[in-house]
Amino acid sequence: MVKIAVVDYDMGNLHSACKGLENAGATPIVTDSAKEIESADAVVLPGVGSFDPAVQHLRSRYLEEPLKQVIQDGKPFLGICLGLQILFEGSEEGKEPGLGIIPGKVRRFKSEPNLVIPHMGWNQLTLTQPNHLLWDKLPRDPYVYFVHSYYVDPVDPSVRAATVVHGSQTVTAAIARDNLAAVQFHPEKSSTSGLQILSNFVNQVIN
Repeated sequence: MVKIAVVDYDMGNLHSACKGLENAGATPIVTDSAKEIESADAVVLPGVGSFDPAVQHLRSRYLEEPLKQVIQDGKPFLGICLGLQILFEGSEEGKEPGLGIIPGKVRRFKSEPNLVIPHMGWNQLTLTQPNHLLWDKLPRDPYVYFVHSYYVDPVDPSVRAATVVHGSQTVTAAIARDNLAAVQFHPEKSSTSGLQILSNFVNQVIN
């Protein structure tokens, strides 16, 4: 059975992410232990809330370096929502430095007439790395569920794995580089497509 460490740093309900991983055939272990994270077969970093408390909570648990190390070591890694944003260097939402694993900044949606912020609900992905294993067996341009006011803006556009359009703004919805993938949407709330994405991540670990 595949053992996946789901990082617990008091930023969001982890139950639904664990349920999705269980449905995909994995054994999720909710933990803030560096040893358990390092010994797991893969790591999931979920998150809901604000940027500064998230990185403060990670650092207070001395998890910054262990997370960087497992990514550097090539272990399969999936960030979800806020777990995507804190991989970047910083955010317009706060003042704390991010983990800096991906060069770039987290930015707020620009106001425009009739645009609702946060971007909330179902929206359609454009897959910019269409052959990435995360998207295996998905319909073309799948619908997934978003809740966010900020989006990531990577320095290197080639790390973008998917984009989404909100109003007139096209922003990054997912990134992928080597063993690291992260999504702005919530796969655990995204019905069949979301469960398929989690299953694809688990299958990556198995294979």
